[in-house]
Amino acid sequence: MPTALEFASQLARQAGEMLRQRFSLGGTLANLKPDHSFVTASDLAADQMISAAVRQHYPQDMILSEEMQTSSPAAAPAVWIIDPLDGTTNYSLGLHVWGVSIARLVDGWPDTAAIYFPIIDELYTAQRGKGAFINGQRTYTRQPGPGQPNGFLACCSRAHRRYKISIPYKTRIMGSTAYHLCLVARGPALLALEATPKIWDLAAAWLVIHEAGGTITTLDGSSPFPLLPASDYSRSSFPTLAAASAELAQVARSQIWPKNKH
Repeated sequence: MPTALEFASQLARQAGEMLRQRFSLGGTLANLKPDHSFVTASDLAADQMISAAVRQHYPQDMILSEEMQTSSPAAAPAVWIIDPLDGTTNYSLGLHVWGVSIARLVDGWPDTAAIYFPIIDELYTAQRGKGAFINGQRTYTRQPGPGQPNGFLACCSRAHRRYKISIPYKTRIMGSTAYHLCLVARGPALLALEATPKIWDLAAAWLVIHEAGGTITTLDGSSPFPLLPASDYSRSSFPTLAAASAELAQVARSQIWPKNKH
């Protein structure tokens, strides 16, 4: 039997390939969900595919997923958190940055992670205490300096609407929470700011960033981990800041202020 990391990696690639076959540069029909995010038939198909594979190979584990099972189990030593299609808006518009995010939590904390972006063929993986990898090669965050004069802030489209930001780096919006966070783990982004991510958006990338030497935390003091039993995670967002180092995170926090709500 493959290890949890091998299983998650293979499954992310398989789901990604299924999504790639359905992908169209001309776009895909998307429907608006009650939380104002989008969903496509491909989201649902990928969620069903991943969930079925987890149930077959890890019948003792529980599942928390964006499209099929948004409430956490009452109690479980291991839980798989699935985002079958991170970047649905991009996918539906025929844009290339979208992916599959799979995490396995043990005792409430991320232990295994696999995130695959099919069109650009980037697979990010991590296991707790064993480092982070991209396509099998070890990856690390990078510090600002002479070798990286153009490091940037990756953020979601809501970030500048909800926060006053005076971070002295260029801003890039790629349209995928998982990809923004993975860019910190890989090095091009020094920082990533996500205003309203759900737990399935960040569970796998949370571990990847830690294992790449970065830091990731919430801006409001909330904590996505450990996983709370019997909670509906579709109702919870975790404003998140990721950074290449703890020092960068500390400085960035002093440069981000919530805007007044009217």
